[in-house]
Amino acid sequence: MPGPERRWRSARLVPAAAVSWAVALALVNAPAAAPAAVGVLAVAAGAGAGMLVIRSRRGGAMPEARGGIREAGDGTRTPARSVTGIVAVMTVALAAGAAVGVHISLAQPARERALEAFGSGSRVVEVEARVTGKVEPRGGGQRAFDAVIRLIGPDAGSTTGWTDATVRVSSEQVSRELDAGALVFVTGTSRPAYPGDRAVVQLVAHEAEVIAPPAGVWRVTADLRQSLVHAAAGLPGAGGELVPGLAVGDTSAVSAQTDADMKASSLSHLTAVSGANCALVVGIAFVVAAGLRAGRGIRVVAGVGALVGFVILVTPEPSVVRAAMMAGIAMLAVLLGRAGAGVAVLSAAVVLLLLVDPWLSGSLGFALSVAATAALLTLARPLASGLTRVMPATLALALSVPLSAQLACGPLLVLIDPSLPVWGVPANLLAAPAAPAATVLGLAACMAAPIPVVQSGLAAIAWLPAAWIAGIADTTSALPFARIPWVDGLLGAALLALTGGLVVLAVALPGGGRQRDRIRRVSSILLVGVVTVWGCGALATTISQRWGIPADWSILMCDVGQGDAVLVRSDSAIALIDTGPDPALVSACLDRVGISRVDLLVLTHFDKDHVGGSEAVIGRVGSVLHGPTDGRADERLLAEFGEAGAQVVPAEEGMSGLLGAARWSVLWPRAGALFPAGNDSSVTVSIEGGGVPRSLFLGDLSADPQRILRTSVRDIVEVVKVSHHGSADQDPGLYDQIAPRVALIGVGAENTYGHPTATTLGMLQGSAVGRTDQDGIVAVVGEGDALALWRERAPVAGGG
Repeated sequence: MPGPERRWRSARLVPAAAVSWAVALALVNAPAAAPAAVGVLAVAAGAGAGMLVIRSRRGGAMPEARGGIREAGDGTRTPARSVTGIVAVMTVALAAGAAVGVHISLAQPARERALEAFGSGSRVVEVEARVTGKVEPRGGGQRAFDAVIRLIGPDAGSTTGWTDATVRVSSEQVSRELDAGALVFVTGTSRPAYPGDRAVVQLVAHEAEVIAPPAGVWRVTADLRQSLVHAAAGLPGAGGELVPGLAVGDTSAVSAQTDADMKASSLSHLTAVSGANCALVVGIAFVVAAGLRAGRGIRVVAGVGALVGFVILVTPEPSVVRAAMMAGIAMLAVLLGRAGAGVAVLSAAVVLLLLVDPWLSGSLGFALSVAATAALLTLARPLASGLTRVMPATLALALSVPLSAQLACGPLLVLIDPSLPVWGVPANLLAAPAAPAATVLGLAACMAAPIPVVQSGLAAIAWLPAAWIAGIADTTSALPFARIPWVDGLLGAALLALTGGLVVLAVALPGGGRQRDRIRRVSSILLVGVVTVWGCGALATTISQRWGIPADWSILMCDVGQGDAVLVRSDSAIALIDTGPDPALVSACLDRVGISRVDLLVLTHFDKDHVGGSEAVIGRVGSVLHGPTDGRADERLLAEFGEAGAQVVPAEEGMSGLLGAARWSVLWPRAGALFPAGNDSSVTVSIEGGGVPRSLFLGDLSADPQRILRTSVRDIVEVVKVSHHGSADQDPGLYDQIAPRVALIGVGAENTYGHPTATTLGMLQGSAVGRTDQDGIVAVVGEGDALALWRERAPVAGGG
C-alpha cells in the first residue's frame, strides 16, 4: 500500500477538483452571481498566496508546503500537513474555482445575446446548424445531436453569431449525411434551454435538410463509423447490434429490447466510450511503438496521436473527453519520467476540463465517469484485499473492479432510476473478458473500411465476444428480480451511499487492532440488517406488483381517481399519457406493474387531474411531449422535468416517432392556436404497431375540436381513450367514424361531475367499456381477433 507521503501528494489536488466542480455547478445555474463569486474567490486565493509568501520569507515553512516530511521523536516519518501545507492546497483550490468563474462570466454576455435573439418563449425559427456531436437515439423514436446554430432569414436581424444548441429531429429526417461536421438547414420550434445546460437553445426540427455534408476529417470519421455499422448490420442477433457500440460508441443499431437488457443487467456502460477504450487505444500505440524500438518520447507522441484520432473518430463526449484528458496528463508524466499517482491525475483532469467547459459539471455521464474512475483507483485494491479473506485472490481481484464501480455510481444512478440491478456485478464479471476483445476487434474492423472483405471478416470475429455480452445481458435481465425497487430521490441516493460505505468498512477495512475489528463487525451487522429489511420489502413489492395483471398487456389505464394516467408498452419501451391528480396513486400503479422508467411522457394539458401526479415520475422520464402552457406554474413543471434530465418538447400536429416497435403520431393541437391552452388544446396522439392495437388518446377535447379532428382520423381504431372522463361534451360523429372496439374511461368513483354520462355510455354501445371507477385498473391485451379487455374487478371480456 502507498505510504502516507504518497497518499498526501496524490490527494493534494482533490480539493481543487471539488471546489472547481462546486463553483461550476453553482454558477452555470446562476450565472448572474459569477462576477461576485469570482471576486470572493480571488480575494481568498490572494490572501492565501500572501500568507505563503510571508511564511516563505520567514523561512522554515516551505518544505511543509511542498509536502515535506517530519521526523517524530520516535524516529517515525510522517507527511508534514501543517497549516502552511493546508493553506497552499486551499489556495490552489480557490484559484481554480475563481478561474472557472471567470470563464462563465466571460461566456455569459454572448449567451444572453443569443437568448434575446431567439426569444424567451417558444417560436418557429429558421437556422443553420453545424453538427458538433453524435446523432444519438432518444425517447419516442427521435434523434438528437449537439450543434452550434445561428439564425438566418428575416429573424436573424443583426445577430450573426453561433450559439450552442441541442437539436431534435424525427427518425425520418436522419440521413447518412447527417453526422458530426455537417451543416444543416433547420426549420423548427426553439425554446430556451434549461439553466445549467451547455446549450443555450433547444430546437425541435419540423424540417431538416443537410446543405453541406461533413468534410475533411469529419467526413473520414463519419464514413468509418457508418461502414462499421453497415458491416455489423448483417450479423445475427443482438451481438451484431452491439459491435459498433462496443468499438466506437455508436448505438444507432441497438434495438429497444437490447438496450433495455443492457441497462437491466448494468452493462450499458460498455457501449459508452470511456476510459477503458482510451486506455486500450493508447496501450496499442505504445506497444507498436515499443515494438519498433522507438524511444520514450516517440512512444508518447504515438500514444497522443492515437488518442486524438480516437476522440475524433467517436466524437467528443463528456466521458471521452475526461478519459482523453486523463490519459494525456498520464502520458505527460511518462514523458517527464514521473509516474503520476492516479488520484492526482484524475483530479488534474477534472480541473482542466471544468476550466475549458464548466457546463460539464451538470453532466451525469461526466459524473459517472469520474466516480467510476475514482472508485477503481481508491476502492478496488482494498476491496480485493478484503475479499481474499473468503475467496481466491484472482476471483477477489476480478470481483473488486465491478463492485467498486457499482458502489460509486449507484447513488448517482438511483437519481434517474430508483431501482438496483441485482445481477449487475456478476454480469460485469462475466462480460469483463469479452469487452476488450470486442472493442479491439471492432476498432480494427472500423479502420479496415477501405478493404470491405477484411472489414467483414473482422466484424464477424468481433461478433463473437459481442454476442457473449448480449447473451449475458439477455440472460441476467430475464432472471427473477433483475431490478428491484429502491428509495427514489436524494434520500435514496444518500441511503445507497451509506449502504456502500458499510460495504467498504465491512470488506475493505484492513485488520490489525481491536478498534478496526470492532468497526468491521458493527458494519457487517448493520449491512446484514439493511440488506435483510430492504430485500424482504423489495421481494414482497416485486411479487405483488405483477399479481393478477396480464403479463402481455399493451395498454393499461391506472386507477388514479378522477383523472387520466394511461400506460402504453411496445417491446420494453413505455409511454405514460398524463399522470393523474396524485403522485402517490400513479406511483403505486407504476410500482404494481414494475415500471421504474418512462421513455415518453405525454402531458396532454396542465389541469391538475392530468399533471398532478408528475412528481412521481420527475427524474424517471426520457422525453416529455406537452400541450400549450398557460402560466408560470406550467413552465416551472416543465423546467423540473428538464432539470431532471428529460428532453421537453412542445407537441404539434404532424410530429411522430417510435415507441419500441410502435409508432406514435400527434394529431392535435394544430399550429396557429385554434383554441386556448387547456382542454381543447389537449395533445391527442395515435399509437399503433409493435404489439399495440391502433389506438387514439383524446385528452380532454370537447365536441368542437373533435369535429375538426375527424379529418385527421380516417381509419377505424381498436382502442379509444374517451375524452374528458366520459363527459357529455363529445362528438358522436367522431366515435361513429372510428368505431372503437374498446373504450377506456379514467374516472373517479362517486365523482360530483356525473362522469361518465349516460349519453356518452350510450354512444359507446358496441364497445367494451373499461372504467376505472367500477373496474379499477383496466388493461388491453392482444390485437385483432385476440383483442381483449382485462378488468381488475371483473372477468376478462372480449373486445367485440
